Amino acid sequence: MITLFGQSYRWSDPEVLVPGGAVLLLLLVLGLILRAVLRGSRASEPLLHELGWLSQQVQALSNGQQQLAGGLTHVSEAQAQAQKALLGHLEARLAEVSRAMGEHLQGSSTRTAHSLGELRQRLETIDKAQANIEKLSGNVLSLQDILSNKQLRGAFGEIQLHDIVQKAMPADAYTMQATLSNGRRADCLIHLPNPPGPIVIDAKFPLEAYEALQRANGAREQAEAQQFFRTSVRNHLRAIAEKYILEGETADGALMFLPSEAVYAELHSNFADLVREGFAARVWIVSPTTCMATLNTMRAILKDARMRAQAGAIRKELSALYADVDRLTERVGNLDRHFGQAAKDIEEIKTSAEKAGKRARRLDNFDFEELAQPEAPPPLVPKVAE
Repeated sequence: MITLFGQSYRWSDPEVLVPGGAVLLLLLVLGLILRAVLRGSRASEPLLHELGWLSQQVQALSNGQQQLAGGLTHVSEAQAQAQKALLGHLEARLAEVSRAMGEHLQGSSTRTAHSLGELRQRLETIDKAQANIEKLSGNVLSLQDILSNKQLRGAFGEIQLHDIVQKAMPADAYTMQATLSNGRRADCLIHLPNPPGPIVIDAKFPLEAYEALQRANGAREQAEAQQFFRTSVRNHLRAIAEKYILEGETADGALMFLPSEAVYAELHSNFADLVREGFAARVWIVSPTTCMATLNTMRAILKDARMRAQAGAIRKELSALYADVDRLTERVGNLDRHFGQAAKDIEEIKTSAEKAGKRARRLDNFDFEELAQPEAPPPLVPKVAE
């Protein structure tokens, strides 16, 4: 590499080879001159001629070198300007790219912050849902504990039955945990009139047999579970009929309340013989839905019986009401007659007032001077009764 006029060139560039060749040519000419001087004076004249020509060539080469140097300077300046313009363009482009990247990063940051906010809200919602699920799981476990214990399961059925009865019947139409004459305690006793009489509702149900039926796998286990379920329900139906159907005290039937629609559906779908046995024993199986419908029917019966019991009092009140209406009609007639007489009296008063007014006007226009002259007595005019 070689540096000329502040610009770097390689040895193989034309800008270096041309001046170098000129220098080598000049050195060659000087060598020839020295050689000619050593040979003698005879060749001096042609040599001088050659030297003159070489001098011209050297001058021409010097001029070309100067022109080349000027061109190189111009090229260097143009290159410097181009480089400066390129640097300015690059700086402007870099500034634009930096601005665009800044805006993009700012927008991305805003969107990211918004997305993180939404994500945090969703996570909070998920946390709340998780807490509710955990709470519900705890409630389900508690319900399983209740249903797995026979006494607690009976209390659960009684609570559900009480809630249904409380919504369907008046407060004085039922008794919870009523004790019968045989010492048995009924879960609920509906006070219906005779007939049919008070009816008992039992809230116990054979859940163990139903759960065994649901867990059964294979034909053998299913057969055993069905037999166990059939035996449990049949024994429960017989126990209700023996404990809660008392002649002369209760209705000729009772209700077995199942607080599970699934057990009720299983009975009517696959154990119709048990339902028929319940009919034969006068024990009717009800679910929460059918129990509500039955209680509404009982309420209508109770309302009709109470209406019949109050029929005498209602007729008495109607008679008194009819007498009151008659008296009111008579008094209205008397008042109408009084109003008619008062209207007639007012008309007569108006007539008398008009006559008195006419007489007062005649007296006001009467000429008293005519009274001083004697005059014939006026003719007698018969008096008109007023």
